[in-house]
Amino acid sequence: MNLKAIFKPIIVILLLAVLFAGLATVPAAAQGDTMQFRYNAQRTGDYGPVAGHLPSNGHLKWSYTTGLYVASAPAVANGVVYVGSGDGNVYALHANDGTKLWSFPTGSVADVDSPAVVNGLVYVGSANSNVYALNATTGAQLWNYTTDSAVQSSPAVVGGVVYIGSRLSEYALDATTGAKLWSAAISPTAYSSPAVANGVVYVGTEDNHLIALHANDGTTLWKVPTGLVESSPAIVNGVVYFGSDDKNVYALNATTGDKLWNYTTGDFVASSPAVANGVVYVGSGDAKVYALYASNGTQLWNYTTGGVIVSSPAVANGVVYVGSNDKNLYALYASNGAKLWNYTTGDLVESSPAVANCMVFVGSDDGNVYALGTPCPAIPTTLTATISVADVAVGKPFTVCGVLTAGGTGVAGATIQLQRSTDNGATWADVAGKTATTDANGAYCITTSESAAGRYVYRTTFAGATIGSTVYAASTSPRTATVHVIATPTVTPTVTPTIKPTPFTPTIPCAVPCPAVVCAEVCDAHTLPGACEAPTVTPPPSSFTLPPNIPLPPIPGVPEFPLAGTGAGVVGLALAGIYAVMRKRL
Repeated sequence: MNLKAIFKPIIVILLLAVLFAGLATVPAAAQGDTMQFRYNAQRTGDYGPVAGHLPSNGHLKWSYTTGLYVASAPAVANGVVYVGSGDGNVYALHANDGTKLWSFPTGSVADVDSPAVVNGLVYVGSANSNVYALNATTGAQLWNYTTDSAVQSSPAVVGGVVYIGSRLSEYALDATTGAKLWSAAISPTAYSSPAVANGVVYVGTEDNHLIALHANDGTTLWKVPTGLVESSPAIVNGVVYFGSDDKNVYALNATTGDKLWNYTTGDFVASSPAVANGVVYVGSGDAKVYALYASNGTQLWNYTTGGVIVSSPAVANGVVYVGSNDKNLYALYASNGAKLWNYTTGDLVESSPAVANCMVFVGSDDGNVYALGTPCPAIPTTLTATISVADVAVGKPFTVCGVLTAGGTGVAGATIQLQRSTDNGATWADVAGKTATTDANGAYCITTSESAAGRYVYRTTFAGATIGSTVYAASTSPRTATVHVIATPTVTPTVTPTIKPTPFTPTIPCAVPCPAVVCAEVCDAHTLPGACEAPTVTPPPSSFTLPPNIPLPPIPGVPEFPLAGTGAGVVGLALAGIYAVMRKRL
């Protein structure tokens, strides 16, 4: 039987008794890189990509004391260790020295489970039935969702969805808002945490099954009978590996649930397997760590510790790290199981270790979080900067671009600061608000402008940072070429003189003024009626009476055309003008 399941309820009962006696108080409930329980959502336990070089010994770097046992597995991201404690708090600790950055009280007096860190948020479940999303930098709560019972599993975050189990149900929650996408009522899920791969959620239950659920809606795809499953499954190459309280380690086809093999240990298997380089590593209640070939379950080696093993192994760079209830954390060679070193804590080590930045992090039931080893040395970086112009006008934008590399490979996710010098590089100052984040290739561009004329040089700086679990050293680019910022010249507007039109010619004496309806406001006294200075038409006033018809002497041989009606005045004027011209020329 699992000692974890026996001891922790007793501790919780004792705590409650103390609380009601008034002898203790519990605090009220008051960002990125990815790290989850067992390293990823598939729960492989292979930390090789973020481990750095191996700790050569189990020397203590630092420890941090919480208020109660730490069975939670730490998650390490961006130089910070996130871990839950039985005191109901989630802690964020600096990975290099253990300094507390923040803590978040859930209000629970029991387990806070292993967190997942994804895109700047920390997701964690608590025995108070809640799932929380916290800002990874500040610990501020973004949202929480209340399930139907205690949450004693660790979240898997995939594609913007948080998959997590309570004692009675499996849930899918929106990672941004916490809104429930679906839930599936299943039998008690014990401590098994869901693994997600290829659109399927795999989880063990206390009614002796491993279940596969559709990740989109929670419908059951298959259900395989085993013993009670507290172990969290690991999914590698289309195979599901997990342990059971019936003493077996199982390998099932991930698509169909068909059994591929099983291996029988000496006692219950609550430990979650790690799978790396074709080998399955898992602990057992018989105090042994087993290495089994992933293809057929044949034993490669086993190593006997001094106590029950419920801790789940972590594998990195040829070493297996695992805790034991004999109070020790062990480092074993992955190839043959020989002990590299062990470190003794003050109580049971049920926590599963995490490996990052050349260090191993683990909790103990003595209430401490331990960091063993020495942080990786910062990796040197190289920063370049080039400028897009040599001469530019005041206020006109231009860009400074470059690349941040480490060992010839671009460094993604780094913050680059633009600096300016006005004295040819003797002194430098940050250009306020001018930063950029490097892309997947380490490239960046920063756009700026200057408000005053002058000669400027620029450079960029990288302050150094832990990105993921890799520590990068600071670097500064060489200075750019000088940029000559030129004052914009003042342009005098060109004024085009207004030319008054000349009167029409020829000039002929006229007897009547120009009618306003035909001509402009001023009429040349020596022109024919209607021959005005500006050949424009002024809109008629609201009330206007046309002048009477002008009688004209008859022209010999030309018939008379009487003009009558409302518009005859205008026509008459036009004909009169034609007649006068003709008569003059005749």
